[in-house]
Amino acid sequence: MGELILEKLDICYGRQTVIRNFNLTVADGEMVSILGPSGAGKTTILKAVAGLIQPAAGQILIDGRSVLNLPPEKRDAIMVFQKPLLFPFMDVAQNISFGLRMQGWSESRMRSKISRIVDLTQLNGLEHRKIHQLSGGQQQRVSLARALVLEPAILLLDEPLSNLDANLRQQMRELIREVLAQVRITTLFVTHDQAEALTLSDRVTLLFDGRLRQVGEPRELYYHPVDPSVARFFGGTNFFSGHFKSGLFHSELGVFNLPNPTDNGYRLTATIRPEDVRFAPDQVNGISGQVVKISFEGSATRIWIKCRDNTLVVLSPESDYKIGQPVCLHLPADKIRVFPPVTEDDA
Repeated sequence: MGELILEKLDICYGRQTVIRNFNLTVADGEMVSILGPSGAGKTTILKAVAGLIQPAAGQILIDGRSVLNLPPEKRDAIMVFQKPLLFPFMDVAQNISFGLRMQGWSESRMRSKISRIVDLTQLNGLEHRKIHQLSGGQQQRVSLARALVLEPAILLLDEPLSNLDANLRQQMRELIREVLAQVRITTLFVTHDQAEALTLSDRVTLLFDGRLRQVGEPRELYYHPVDPSVARFFGGTNFFSGHFKSGLFHSELGVFNLPNPTDNGYRLTATIRPEDVRFAPDQVNGISGQVVKISFEGSATRIWIKCRDNTLVVLSPESDYKIGQPVCLHLPADKIRVFPPVTEDDA
């Protein structure tokens, strides 16, 4: 279908640079998400690829061809917006077929193509309904179907699930994953929802303040963040300081035998995810502490535990803890990540 390459992309609004030196390659048939907080510049990148805004510098290549000087309709990239932009005076089938009609397709040629897309997006039986007769999820499926029927080289999804309720959003995630697995259209997907990015993407691109912070497979960003800010974005809450000495990591929470020690004398930051902290049977094998806060979250309970001068958060399947209860914690060494020292280039 198509390969998308973004090289050294700078995008400005007036005198303000909102995207700086952005580089990303999306392989043919790959689904890559751009994840980040509101205002990070995620949608701005999609609009640049779609041809809705012009970069100040850099290059955009689709299948090896620069599209910088091409209008949106010539780029073979279609954008599905957060709010479905559908024609209210047309029914579902007419909305889906609109692009094909503009390309001059005959009714007989369109029929089988539309039927396949309707099946894929589970719109069977709704072909003759008007847009106002559809739910929000159904409208978003029509919007997706209208894009897919054109078989673009690049599909751009701009937070298409953010306006849906939690149950419907989960259903749409599963639908999008199934549909894109079948059609294998190269897709760039924007979201601020970590769960969406992790479940839908082949790779995740994390964007903070217009700058690319980390790119990798979902598990890589979740378990191996490059710095504390990335770890915090993915729900990391447990941070503590220490340094390596004689091959061991000496910290305020104890001494740990960690892989890849570096006896460089730097004061370093370490982290461990809440679900990786374990309760220990006694103080000999663990760190003593006291429960100070509890939050029941359904399948798990989040427990805040005061340990010396630190407060650690534990995500546990057990819910029978009480505030004030003394406990002991175990921090598995293989679950602790130590971040490299910050240099001037990183700042």
